[in-house]
Amino acid sequence: MTNSAFPQPLGGNEMPRFGGPATFMRLPMIDSPRSLDVAIVGVPLDIGTSNRPGARFGPREIRAESCLLRPYNMSTRAAPFDSLVIGDAGDVALNTFNLEASLDIITRHYAGLLESGTVPLSLGGDHTITYPILRALAHRHGPVGMIHVDAHADVNAAMFGERITHGSWLRHAIVDGLVDPHRTVQIGLRGTGYTAADFDWMREQGGRVVQAEDCWHRSLSPLMDVVRSELGDGPYYLSFDVDGLDPSVTPGTGTPEIGGLTSAQGLEIIRGCRGLQLVGADVVEVAPAYDPSGNTALVAANLAFEILCALPGVATR
Repeated sequence: MTNSAFPQPLGGNEMPRFGGPATFMRLPMIDSPRSLDVAIVGVPLDIGTSNRPGARFGPREIRAESCLLRPYNMSTRAAPFDSLVIGDAGDVALNTFNLEASLDIITRHYAGLLESGTVPLSLGGDHTITYPILRALAHRHGPVGMIHVDAHADVNAAMFGERITHGSWLRHAIVDGLVDPHRTVQIGLRGTGYTAADFDWMREQGGRVVQAEDCWHRSLSPLMDVVRSELGDGPYYLSFDVDGLDPSVTPGTGTPEIGGLTSAQGLEIIRGCRGLQLVGADVVEVAPAYDPSGNTALVAANLAFEILCALPGVATR
């Protein structure tokens, strides 16, 4: 393929950043994602959340703030748009009144994307969306490893009688054989809980839990070196809840917790995933109404770009 075959974000010198298409990084909107190496997908679901709603507006706001991004990573020298065909594949058409029906809709949607080998990068939406995405991925790849950045473990057995929610998706992804707990690490967990089992359940399954206190005042690059060496080979999924970062960085989220990761540590985690076989990723729980500045969505857009830079096959220059 020639360079002309790789869609490029619309530059700020071609069109003012407040104009142009309302897609991620103002990329072309792709009606047939089968032609893509990487599909940006919005999943505007928030009926799985237990506290403040509003993450259904996350994908739209992340796309809006992504107009500030440029295609070349000055730090890592990654140039994802030079070697991967990346496009914005729009949003999943959910049933906004029915959580269970929406989960099935999401799984079917992603199963269609994965048929052609496309890697999905998803914009949430609350964290419930990860479970149905994993169902589609596990059908294709088998149980995947998990890099999970979050303030919360998300391993409740149920919430208000619902089995799959934003606070229980990971437990059931493991129980249902979608995620390999021995190739799973959770980073940034903190805050108050009900029992020690809130964090210890994952440890009992063989996963690694890195609480936020273990991350304070230090670089996380050495941690990610250990993660890559310990978790082994095979397909991985990266799920990044913006409440894993401190609310001083990302206040626009449904369940904020003090004492979180810095934005620089968030970048270190994602950059540390380079070399893993990432078969999908998401950035979730952006609820724009709680951050009128737009900073939370801007951080999420930057995290999504960094994920693009960490994918297998990305060129550097």
